[in-house]
Amino acid sequence: MNRIEKIIEFLKQQPKDNFLRHALALEYLKIGEDIKARDLFVEILTESPDYIGSYYHLAKCLEKLADKNEAIVWYEKGMAAAKLAKDDHAYRELQGAYEDLVY
Repeated sequence: MNRIEKIIEFLKQQPKDNFLRHALALEYLKIGEDIKARDLFVEILTESPDYIGSYYHLAKCLEKLADKNEAIVWYEKGMAAAKLAKDDHAYRELQGAYEDLVY
């Protein structure tokens, strides 16, 4: 059983586990399933906007999909969420990626 299959099995038992869903999205990115990854990251952040780690990966995925405007939106949402959570490291990481894209 590969990693994706294992994560899916775990998700059958805990379908709203953000750690597992995030891990699955990252695995999808590794195999070039960018749309599946995007959709999963959006689902996570729609349901749990405080799951800070997914903002960066979603925005990077959107950049890869050539959706610059949507990537900017998610970087901005991520920076706001990181600031609210007082997560300076995540904020700086998001801000750096945002600035690389915008400027």
